[in-house]
Amino acid sequence: MKKISTLTLIFLLTFNYSCSQQDISVKYSNSITEKELKDLIYIYASDEFEGRNTGEPGQKLAVNFIRDFYKANDIDKAVNTEDYFQKFLVDFSGRQVVSPDYIDIPVTKEKINWVKTENVAAIIRGSEKPDEYIILTAHLDHVGRKGDDIYNGADDDGSGSMALLEIAQAFKLAVLDGYRPKRSIVILHVSAEEKGLLGSKYYVENPLFPLEDTITNLNIDMIGRTDPTRDSENDHYIYLIGTDRLSSMLHETSEKVNERTVDLELDYRFNAWDDPNRFYFRSDHFNFAKNNIPVIFYFSGTHEDYHMPTDTADKIRYDLLTQRTKLIFHTAWEIANMEETIKVDVE
Repeated sequence: MKKISTLTLIFLLTFNYSCSQQDISVKYSNSITEKELKDLIYIYASDEFEGRNTGEPGQKLAVNFIRDFYKANDIDKAVNTEDYFQKFLVDFSGRQVVSPDYIDIPVTKEKINWVKTENVAAIIRGSEKPDEYIILTAHLDHVGRKGDDIYNGADDDGSGSMALLEIAQAFKLAVLDGYRPKRSIVILHVSAEEKGLLGSKYYVENPLFPLEDTITNLNIDMIGRTDPTRDSENDHYIYLIGTDRLSSMLHETSEKVNERTVDLELDYRFNAWDDPNRFYFRSDHFNFAKNNIPVIFYFSGTHEDYHMPTDTADKIRYDLLTQRTKLIFHTAWEIANMEETIKVDVE
């Protein structure tokens, strides 16, 4: 029998580890289904939620809906939350966020515009490196109603919000079978994104888990439709933004995971620094990136119903939403379980 070199042995062990992790993750990704995503979005983007405008009754229904899902699936609340809620106040006029303790200060003229809201945070704790955190984000709010029109926000960002629920549930099912991720997965639904990324701003200024131990942020905002301006007939794609801005390791991991699993077309159309749309600066990952945390922003593009009352649940492409959600799950699974930790290596 020929001797196996040390380098060859390391390669084989790494290959076998990756393959075994892939096989396991595929089993749990199959729990993410079109039917479940459709059922969730039809509720979350219904008229009952009145467009989920920050601070209004529909937004309170939304955070309760999300919290109750985590409770029903026995997924733990994040530390330092109040029944899964990270409460804060928003000043729409000045785009400021402060602690809810501020509410105890006597009302002044400057406080008239302050609105109560909350992020929702749950966690799947890691087994071997529980103090390294991968944070998955989506914004729970939308723009509410104008007159008699309700802006349901099925794609923006019902698609991302409900994708997070399915991803969390898939990780929980794995835990129940004895496959707890090595690193911790934090599922963070942020409020007041439509008011200026204010929920994620509040989180990074008041983190539930140390930012220095947060290794990656995967942000999901509008992944349920197709972009009519895209010059391709292939609908099986996802736009990735920010993957290589801070970490080449994150970028390479993302590509390898996609190739091994869902095999979507990864489109970097909006990743250029000179992108006139400036999408890199327009969703919640940006507040993490500003704190030197590597990010991936998952996005399928805008469309004619963007910020219109016609962004409704019946227009979501649930086949595509399911594929994209599975890709994000696989990517989070890989980052959580890989031997090396994602590092910042791009200046």
